[in-house]
Amino acid sequence: MSHSEHEKIARSAVASVNCGILTISDTRTPETDTGGAIIRAGLEGAGHTVLRYMVVKDEPAQIVDIVRDFAAAGCQVIITSGGTGIARRDSTFEAIDALLEKRMPGFGEIFRMLSYQDIGPAAMLSRATAGVFQRSLIFCLPGSPAAVRLGMEKLILPELAHLVWETIR
Repeated sequence: MSHSEHEKIARSAVASVNCGILTISDTRTPETDTGGAIIRAGLEGAGHTVLRYMVVKDEPAQIVDIVRDFAAAGCQVIITSGGTGIARRDSTFEAIDALLEKRMPGFGEIFRMLSYQDIGPAAMLSRATAGVFQRSLIFCLPGSPAAVRLGMEKLILPELAHLVWETIR
């Protein structure tokens, strides 16, 4: 079966996805969370449902607890923004990576390649990652609105139905 046939089957089988959005930031609030708003608009614009949304401080134990809660609540996809850099307080990568049962290294690789086209060598600072935890897909994006938009528009939304189909079949 060709890649396009495979995707066509997935899109017909998965019309709408239940999602969770987790913004990880020591400074953002729900009112100032531009990245979270971009994620929500993209998901809802594509016909998906946002079941959970939260802003949390960059504390690994809290991140893990919330991701576990989102997965248990039926979020087939969990998208995080923030905490993926190398600053002292950036702990999203470590918290999420410890949960992942399957990793999708291609997501981070392609994200950094696309980001490089926009911001140059600073793209290497991103530890954007993705994988599967308890049949939920998790995508970790940087916190900048431009990075969130890039990840959503170029990678996540175009392939979301296919990825979910792969985790449920």
